[in-house]
Amino acid sequence: MKTLNYLHLDASQVEGIVSSLKLLLADYQVFYTNLRGLHWNIQGHAFFVLHAKFEELYNDAAQKADELAERILTLGGVPENRFSEYLRQARLAEAAGISTPREAVALVLESYAHLIGEERKLLAAASEAGDEATVALMSDYLREQEKTVWMLTASAQNECGK
Repeated sequence: MKTLNYLHLDASQVEGIVSSLKLLLADYQVFYTNLRGLHWNIQGHAFFVLHAKFEELYNDAAQKADELAERILTLGGVPENRFSEYLRQARLAEAAGISTPREAVALVLESYAHLIGEERKLLAAASEAGDEATVALMSDYLREQEKTVWMLTASAQNECGK
């Protein structure tokens, strides 16, 4: 039996939502990996603060990747698990060689700008389909990420000379 048979959602609308969730999952996997690299390689006066912050952020990204995969499964899709496919599908690019606070925070903020934009689109599509669970998930992500962006922006003004 299919889970979708019990969810009272239109299969054709859910197909588009699943596709968007898969793309977002790919973006989160790349974001997670970029954050790990920032965590490992950050240097300078903000090392202690940013090293800890990037660990917090990559743990959060890993949790969100798991939630996205589970939502894909709930809606009858199959989440990708090959990194080669994540790299092919993701709209976020891999980052390397970043060790300064200014560059690191800028990369994180640019990544959040992309993720927030995609989450807003997904929220709108899910709302139109009556998929309140995906709406709630995206709404939670947006609430958390908007606060994180505010805090990183405020920190960057003092820590990174922006």
